[in-house]
Amino acid sequence: MRYTPVELRHVRLGKSLFGGYKKDEIDKLLEDVADSFEDVWRERGELADKLEDVERVLGEVKQREQLLTSALVSAERAAADARAQAKREAEVIVAEAHQEARSITRTAQGERERLFTEVRRMETLLRAALGMIEEASAHAPAGGGGELSESWPKRQDTREFAAVDFEAPVEQQGPEPEADPEAAAEPTPLPPVQAVPGDVDTDGEGPWAGRDFAWG
Repeated sequence: MRYTPVELRHVRLGKSLFGGYKKDEIDKLLEDVADSFEDVWRERGELADKLEDVERVLGEVKQREQLLTSALVSAERAAADARAQAKREAEVIVAEAHQEARSITRTAQGERERLFTEVRRMETLLRAALGMIEEASAHAPAGGGGELSESWPKRQDTREFAAVDFEAPVEQQGPEPEADPEAAAEPTPLPPVQAVPGDVDTDGEGPWAGRDFAWG
């Protein structure tokens, strides 16, 4: 028979003829109590083993949690470093692109100024050449310089040149006319070269004295 603590408190033992408890009942009670305590100690041992297993599993879980936490912190740190590195590289790329763009702009502006300067220089040379030709025509004889002076443009016609706009778009021209194969096969004869009378300045005056102008 198994006893609980409450049952042990309410056990009533029979008494002998001399007023004491019966020996058989006491021995039986002690045996039952010992059996009950054996069961308690066995259950206590099993619970202790289970508690040890639970604590071991809990320790493993805590260790895994620490590893996961450490891995998460490392991943966050690596992600932050990667973002910072990407930001630095992007800033370097943008700075290099801006520098290259400024360099290209400066080069284009320099080339534009160079072309404008070259155009102005050629314009000045052309005006000077026209002035010298006009002056030479003025010093040429009256009878022989007419054809030469008429073949060259007047100075006032070339005094002003249209400004060259290098930034304006190029106008699209229409398709070129197809060439006539028969006309292309026959060469065009050149006109005969005739000497222009009075082309040599014989009076010895002026900047073109003694020079031959039969090149036009």
